[in-house]
Parts: sequence; C-alpha cells; structure tokens
Amino acid sequence: MPTVSIPFKETHYFSSLICDYLDEKAALKPFYNRFPKKENFKEQLEEKQQHFNAETRAVLVSALRAQYKNVAASVLTTQNITALADEKTFTITTGHQLNLFTGPLYFFYKIIATINLCKELKQTHPHYNFVPVYWMATEDHDFEEINFFNFQGKKVQWNKAASGAVGDLDLDGLDDVFSTLSSQLGPGHNAQALRELFKQAYLEHDTLTQATRHLVNSLFSSYGLVILDGNDPALKRLFVPYIKTDVLEQKAFLEVTQTNKKLEALSANYNIQVSPRAINLFYIKAGVRERIVEEEAGVFSVVGTQITWTKSQLLKEIEAFPERFSPNVILRPLYQEVILPNLCYIGGGGELAYWLQLKSSFEAQNVPFPMLLLRNSVLLVKAQQLEKLEKLQVTIADLFLKQPRLMTKITKEISEVNIDFSPQKAHLQQQFEALYKLAERTDKSFLGAVGAQERKQLKGLEHLEKRLLKAQKRKLSDVLERVKIVQNALFPNQSLQERQLNFSEFYLEYGDQLIQQLVLNLHPLHSEFIILKLD
Repeated sequence: MPTVSIPFKETHYFSSLICDYLDEKAALKPFYNRFPKKENFKEQLEEKQQHFNAETRAVLVSALRAQYKNVAASVLTTQNITALADEKTFTITTGHQLNLFTGPLYFFYKIIATINLCKELKQTHPHYNFVPVYWMATEDHDFEEINFFNFQGKKVQWNKAASGAVGDLDLDGLDDVFSTLSSQLGPGHNAQALRELFKQAYLEHDTLTQATRHLVNSLFSSYGLVILDGNDPALKRLFVPYIKTDVLEQKAFLEVTQTNKKLEALSANYNIQVSPRAINLFYIKAGVRERIVEEEAGVFSVVGTQITWTKSQLLKEIEAFPERFSPNVILRPLYQEVILPNLCYIGGGGELAYWLQLKSSFEAQNVPFPMLLLRNSVLLVKAQQLEKLEKLQVTIADLFLKQPRLMTKITKEISEVNIDFSPQKAHLQQQFEALYKLAERTDKSFLGAVGAQERKQLKGLEHLEKRLLKAQKRKLSDVLERVKIVQNALFPNQSLQERQLNFSEFYLEYGDQLIQQLVLNLHPLHSEFIILKLD
C-alpha cells in the first residue's frame, strides 16, 4: 500500500496556529517546551525522570492492574504495565472520547501514531522503555458528541437519556443499535468479525467505560497499548494537592488568562480554543457532573444542585473523596502529566491548540510540560478511485480544494478555449495608464471619469469571463460530474474523510489488513498529510 504525502499547510484544513507551530515559528516557542524531534526526546525524558517518583509509579501500576482485572490483555500490554514501575520507562499518550464504535477514523490514527512513536523511540534509546497509552475520556459529559458513528452514508445512533459522566452510562438501547448495524453489514467473514466486536463490547458489558476498554483492547492489545481510565480513586488521590490549589489559589485561571492575551496579541488568526474558569473542576456524584463555583467569599456550590460547602468543608470533601472531583479541559492535561511518566501528547489540531495555552500553568505548578505532536492525518484511497483520477487528469492534491474552486480549476485546465482574461485585463490597464497621464497634463478633474471608466470596463471583462466559465462548465459537465463523484466519496460532506467515516467501512473490505497497513505506513514524526492507497 504505497503512500504519498502533502504538507499540512497545503491542504488548507489546518489552522494558522497549527501551521505556524509545525513551521516552528519563533513567536510560538514560549508556548511549548520542546518541539517533537527525535533528538529532543533525551532531554525531555531526563527532565521527566527528575520530577516523577517511584511512589507515583507504584500507584499507577496498581491502579492499572485493578482496571485490567477482568480484561484479556496481551502479554505485551501486561509487560508494559509492569514496566511502568521502572524509572527508565516513559509513556507516549493520546486521549479521546468514548465514541460509539470508535467514532471517526482519526481515532485509529491517534492510537497508531502513539504506538509507532514508542517503537521509534525504543530504537533510538534502547536502554529505556516506552509505553503507548490511550487515555479514555470517561469523565466527559457531551453524550451528543459520542452517541453515533457514520456507516455507508447513514448515521448509526444510540438514543438514550444521559446525564453525568459518560463512562458511567449503562448500555441500555445498544441492542437496537446492534440490530441496525448487523443488518447493514451484510455477509462475509469481515462483516461477522465486526458484529462480534460490537456485540462483545457493547452487549456483554455494563458501562460505556467497560465497553470502550474491551473494544480498544481487542483492536490494539497486540501492539502493547495500555488503556487508562483517569476516573480512578487511587489516581485522583495523587492529584489532591492540585485540586486544592485550583480551588484556593486559582493558578490555572491566572496563568492561562495571561497566555491567552499573549496568543491573541501575536495574531488575530490564532483562535483561542478554551477559556479558563476561576475553578476548573466538576463535581461527580450519582449521575451528576456539574461545575463547582465560589458563590461568595468562602462559600462554594455545585451548579444546578443544592450541594454547598464552606472552604474547610470543601477541603475535607476533597481529602475524603477525590474521585468526586473531575478536572475540566484546562486541568485534565495537568492531571494526566501528574500521574503518568509522560514525554509527549499526540492529538489533533484543536487539541494541540489548547495545549499551547497551558505551558505557563504547568510551570507555575512545577510539572514538566510534555512535547506536543500533531497526530497523523490520512486519506484512504482505493485503487479504482486513483485510476479514475488518472483518467480525469486530476491529482489527489486537487481534491483538497473546496468543490467550487475545484470545478473552476479543472474547467480552466481542460477547456479548449482560454477562459482566463488576465492578459486582456492587463492590456486594458495599460491603455488606461496613458489616459491617466493625459488627464494629469490637461484637466485633473478628468481623473475621476477615467477611473470610473476603467472600473466599468474591467467589471465588464470580469462579467464576460464568468459567463464564459459558466458556459464551459455546462459544456464539460460530464467530466466535472465524474470528478465530483470521486471527491464526494473521498471528502464526504466536503470534509476530511477521517472526520466523517468510521473504520468499519474499510474493515468490511480489508479486515485486519487495514490496521496492519496503517501501522506500517504511519510515521508520527513525519509531519505531512498521508495519502494511503488501498489495494
């Protein structure tokens, strides 16, 4: 399965902030620790080693073993969990929501980039161990974002009343989803494998956390992936000092607010992803996940409930029940880095954008800031689709254009007549230059009339150009329609394939070979958009 690649910037699907980060623009260097190059990892692991103690490792290993108690982990995953007790073992981490049946394709690219980076680092640093970790976002509450996936142009959706942390949700209603999916999969070995995968994950477990762990373990355990649920009492206890700091000192709020101002001052195009709150914690209890706020000095409450505390009562609650305190998007990265010997976080453009807001907050709390690596992005293209593009004389890079621009580009390229009136416009402007000079020598009030006439004639040429382009598009409609069909298949809903399609569509045709080929072809430190041909 050969690959080609396109620079992220040339796809026009990535923000200016992320493109500037990938270009290592000097202005952004204060917002990250070390850029993710192979030669920078030695310093990163040395820094992390100094700030990560044996006691934390012991708690982490114990918690993971408890989480894996009823999971059929591979030998490699089990070895990786044990290795985390060793001071020479570090993690590479990615995180994701508990999307139904993994959600969009890029979930796979995150995981595989994490696995592959560990392999690369082991080759470079053979005396150290590197463990790929998938952090399950079990404490998230946005059910509407995770309760569906797309399959062959249709939305397969789990309809359920939901509240609180999604990881605690029971799996009522997923038997109906299974029936719907099963009928759409059709016959064949790969179809049956998908049925079994869904059935075992969602119909034979009690909660969404358990189902997701089983699903991801079934897909990636052979590669040594360790799946971590941060919603764990023992792990939360390690975070107690930082919970108290957020409540009492509001360090994250102060630091991130200042960082946001600095980023906004750098460029109007740098959209701020997240805004900090005075308290960046939710309270989780019996189907409730709501914000904690300080209503007045020394009086704290949980939004939408009758739960209130004085300062001393709240501190006692944190000590007694740390598992009830859930970090929001501002604090969750800090929690991750406190409990893991982590070197690098792998995420999408939106994730890295908000991580770039957090470095000063980490520094204020003396926690090493991890490297930030943009995950691999992939366009999966079937051989027959490439053949069609070759016959149409359209490149893969062309397909990244928005459809109206693509249709115009192709029309101009294959039209037998020249639709570009740029030479005529340039000639017209040259003629008017002479008229401007004449007006300067005679009557300067004549300049306005000359300018108006120039604009009128240029507008006339533009109108003719548009009419000719429209006529040529009608004439070439058969070719353009064939291009549209291919683009719509590869860029569903005029969006990136990886954000729309579910892995099941490709697994149905390619089976386990899909994951194997992704593992072979995704190179996490190669920062370009990958086009992977499926044979």
